[in-house]
Amino acid sequence: MVGLEKPLMGTRKEELGCFPLLDTLDAPNKIATEHIMDFWPEFLASSWGKEFVAGGFGGMAGIISGYPLDTLRIRQQSTDSGSALRILRRVVATEGPGALYRGMAAPLASVTFQLDKGSADRVICALQNAMVFQIYAILSRAFDSSVSATDPPSYKGVALGGVGTGALQSFMLTPVELIKIRLQLQNTSFPGSQSVGAHTGPISVAKSILKTEGLRGIYRGFTITALRDAPSHGFYFWTYEYMREQLHPGCRKSGQETLRTMLIAGGLAGVASWVCCYPLDVVKTRLQAQSPASPQKYNGIIDCLHKSVKQEGHSVLWRGLGTAVARAFVVNGAIFSAYEIALRCLFNNGNIQTEHNLE
Repeated sequence: MVGLEKPLMGTRKEELGCFPLLDTLDAPNKIATEHIMDFWPEFLASSWGKEFVAGGFGGMAGIISGYPLDTLRIRQQSTDSGSALRILRRVVATEGPGALYRGMAAPLASVTFQLDKGSADRVICALQNAMVFQIYAILSRAFDSSVSATDPPSYKGVALGGVGTGALQSFMLTPVELIKIRLQLQNTSFPGSQSVGAHTGPISVAKSILKTEGLRGIYRGFTITALRDAPSHGFYFWTYEYMREQLHPGCRKSGQETLRTMLIAGGLAGVASWVCCYPLDVVKTRLQAQSPASPQKYNGIIDCLHKSVKQEGHSVLWRGLGTAVARAFVVNGAIFSAYEIALRCLFNNGNIQTEHNLE
């Protein structure tokens, strides 16, 4: 915490002169605002602060680049509605192109803090993806303390750190994905979508869930989310670290891989993480699509798995995999590239210095 007696950046009155609105604040609010501005440079000066912010840039890049494919994946998983191309044509024709981005504010807001309740996409600081990368950076070394601090984490530490990161992330990700799925399935004929048909955004859905289902309702699907994310994140980080080293030997220590290496390694990491856990993701989608306003088809993970396979065959567990894999390659290539570039920019005071100029 920044001390009151010794602000980081010197005399605040002169430094804040370009913000006339501060003159209208009362003393307590002005002090709080000044100390927020004191905190930010100190935060960015630390390595963990830079990693946190870089992770936020990566998260936003991933969400924006892959959200339409995610909407198609969710609709494929919820019921047998045909190929991704068929769903895409129907959605655009009946609901408009904007329907492909419906619910994007929920995951985007989880990557960022909101400025106010009325705008989920107005943001000031990275959160979800930033926390994932920061937790991973800590756990990957904590699980294998034999590695020197100057060397990259071992592959064992990378895998175990990824598993721990995925498990911890589930606490925050479960409500986000629940809201996102409800919004993505609204105004359709898919099961469970009717309950959110009147909602216009993630905050409206969250309020409705808390009012009708309570805190337990907002964490519907937590167990299956943790079972999916713990192993998938282990595969995710291990694949990325292994592939970047194979594509560009020595880059794990030097940190100087090319943009091409980042895109390919990140894309393959995303594909590996989805393939290893995809059946669990299908079950998760079906469980979270349920609401009190719709008939309860499933009474838990095992019941959902059993009924889905019995009614639709084993292929149902892999329905939408092609869409998910395509999205995973695009999204995770964007995430790791944005993360690495932002991190280098922050550590080099705005100058990106890499081999071959990130060619």
